[in-house]
Amino acid sequence: MDWLNLNKPFSMSKDQTKDLLKFLEPFNEETKDLVLWLREFVWDLYPSANELIYDNYNALAFGWSPTDRVGHTFCNIAVGRTSKNIHFGFYWGSQIADPEKKLIGNGSQYRYVLVKTRKDFPKTYIKKLLKEAYINSVLKVKDQNQFIKAQTITKSVYAVKRQKKSPAQKS
Repeated sequence: MDWLNLNKPFSMSKDQTKDLLKFLEPFNEETKDLVLWLREFVWDLYPSANELIYDNYNALAFGWSPTDRVGHTFCNIAVGRTSKNIHFGFYWGSQIADPEKKLIGNGSQYRYVLVKTRKDFPKTYIKKLLKEAYINSVLKVKDQNQFIKAQTITKSVYAVKRQKKSPAQKS
């Protein structure tokens, strides 16, 4: 389980932001800053993971996985059509402990916290959840040949783009 050793040197993808910045264009500066801050938070903790980006019709979502498969994703950031809806989520959140009951969702799988500001983001608590989510994700990989390291991969781009709102539409 070499993948659990996060202290090994490797090439990072943290600086590969070209696609993500393009997909973030329709959002306001406050949202962009918060989303990029959350992204950096994860990259700093899991620099050997892979970032998978999905620019979909209803949300921009990107998550981290030890492979290039969404089913192995351990956490993600999603921005809905309205900038007020930023999720920091756990793809398999129903399978990790949440002793403080901070995660939202009661479906069979996904759990998340809504992030409105840096200040309200429970970093210390999320770090604990991330550790368990990462190990859970690694254990889901049945074929050791699927592991790849530190890549940013744009998985889907929706043809119809979200429109940047004019100042008159932003109320």
